[in-house]
Amino acid sequence: MVLTACQSDDTAPATSGRDVSPPSAEQPSASPVTTATAAGLTARQRLELLASTISATTADTTAELPYTYLHLQTWARATNTIVRTDLRRWRHDTNGSGREISRRAPDLRGVNHQPTPDDRDQFSRATQTTTRYEAGQLHPYLPGAIPADPGELAKLLAPPELVNEPAYPRLLAGGVVGLATSQYLNQQQRATALRILATVPGITYRGTTKDLAGRPGLLFRVVAGGSTSTLVIDSATGELLAAQEWLDGGRRPGLFSYVLLLERGRAGTDTPTAPPSPPSPPS
Repeated sequence: MVLTACQSDDTAPATSGRDVSPPSAEQPSASPVTTATAAGLTARQRLELLASTISATTADTTAELPYTYLHLQTWARATNTIVRTDLRRWRHDTNGSGREISRRAPDLRGVNHQPTPDDRDQFSRATQTTTRYEAGQLHPYLPGAIPADPGELAKLLAPPELVNEPAYPRLLAGGVVGLATSQYLNQQQRATALRILATVPGITYRGTTKDLAGRPGLLFRVVAGGSTSTLVIDSATGELLAAQEWLDGGRRPGLFSYVLLLERGRAGTDTPTAPPSPPSPPS
C-alpha cells in the first residue's frame, strides 16, 4: 500500500464484540462542518458519517444504460506466486452477458511482495485476451437485488453463524471488498456497504493516504484471523479505491491479495469505446 503522511485519530475505543446488526442512530456530535477526517471520531463514526454524506457519481445518474463497467488491477496469491492481472469488464445488468478484456503480467515468485507502480507499467506490455459471455454466464457477486438494510446485506457477505469466530471481522470486510470489486454499486448501495464496515469489530481509522494509482482516500484497517486488511475509501463518493490483505503468520506470511479499482461506471455497449474516460491523475 502506498502511503503518504498518515495521521491516525482513533482516540475512542474500537467497537468490541461481534455485532452485525444495522448501526443504530449513533452519529458524531455534528455540526455542518464535521467531516470524516475530523479529530476525535471513532472509525465507526467516520464510516457512518461518510455513509450519510457521500455524493453521487456520473454513473449514478445513468441507470438507464444497460451495461455496468469495471476496470480492476489485481495481485492475488496462487500457492507460492503472485498473479498480476489487469481486467476490464462490461456486464449487461438484465441478462448477464458481457465481455472481459484482460492482461496478465508475468507471475512473481514468492509472496513477500508489495505491489509497486512498476507492476502497473507491465500491464501495458502484456498480451491482451478477450472473453465473451453469453446471457447468464457473467454473474454478479450476489444474485438478486442487493438489500438496502445493512444487517441483511451483512448476512449475505459473511456467514452469520461465524459471528463469534476470530476471523469474522476479516470475512465481513472481505465480503464488502468482494462486492465492491465485482459489481457496480450505486450511491445508496455504497452507503449501505459503508454502514456494514462501521460494524466490523475492531476496525480502525489510520488517517489519509494515497492508493497505488496516487488517488487520495481514507485508510481503514482490520486485524483479525491472522491477517491485516486495509481499505482505501474515497471521502467524497464513498467508493472503494483499493484494498489489501496481508497474511501475518502461518507457513507463508506475505501478500494474500491487493485490488485497485480504477474505473467503474455505466455504458451503452460492451465495446472498449464505451467506458468513461479515466480520471485525471491527482495533482
